[in-house]
Amino acid sequence: MTTASISDSLVPNPVPKSAIIRLENIFKVYGSGETEVKALNNVNLTINEGEYCSIMGPSGSGKSTAMNIIGCLDRPTDGHYYLDNVDVAQMDDKALAHIRNKKLGFVFQQFHLLPQLTALENVMLPMAYANVNPTERRDRAVVALTRVGLEKRLNNKPNQLSGGQQQRVAIARAIVNRPVVLLADEPTGALDSRTTQEVLDIFTELNASGITVVMVTHEPDVARQTQRIVWFRDGEVIHSHLTPNDLTHLAV
Repeated sequence: MTTASISDSLVPNPVPKSAIIRLENIFKVYGSGETEVKALNNVNLTINEGEYCSIMGPSGSGKSTAMNIIGCLDRPTDGHYYLDNVDVAQMDDKALAHIRNKKLGFVFQQFHLLPQLTALENVMLPMAYANVNPTERRDRAVVALTRVGLEKRLNNKPNQLSGGQQQRVAIARAIVNRPVVLLADEPTGALDSRTTQEVLDIFTELNASGITVVMVTHEPDVARQTQRIVWFRDGEVIHSHLTPNDLTHLAV
């Protein structure tokens, strides 16, 4: 079976649920004239509530640009982006910052923990921007860290934690504001294989609890643990509903 023979029409769509992410005719253009680059070219993509989805594609395919738009870190040049049924495509910076804090959780390859703060303090930080009172901040941070297996590491600073433990702190920080979508950008890229599996198990558990998870990865073994794979190439969605088994037939 070749790449060309894999047809989205042959892959059953998931049971219809409410769309939590909806990209409609999204373009992202950098430069102009001879230097113009279409990072995204008329992208249409829907991700439903409760899905566990990975985004893949070769370098320069547009997957990171799409993730930045989904994460309200960038705006499209043209098109509509509905997040939880609100068109956020052209919101100003202040409005986007509010949406990010309220609706989205982020996990990155580099953990982005503040070295002078403990695990507990790092996880409490996003709630300060959400105006959560101090007592509730601590309680929710403890719950989030316990959820990722770090209840005995609350007072450790990042340099006292392993890479896998630091990523767990980052995951706890991402979920503490109860986002509607958890976005992960190459979250296992800096981890060894055993720790990678431990982190992926956490994502699976979070998804099973109802959190929508969207992950960018270049690793087929990581993508195969998600339910659905979206494949980008040259700024376009080539396949929107690949299954883990389909990756066997793609040149990755």
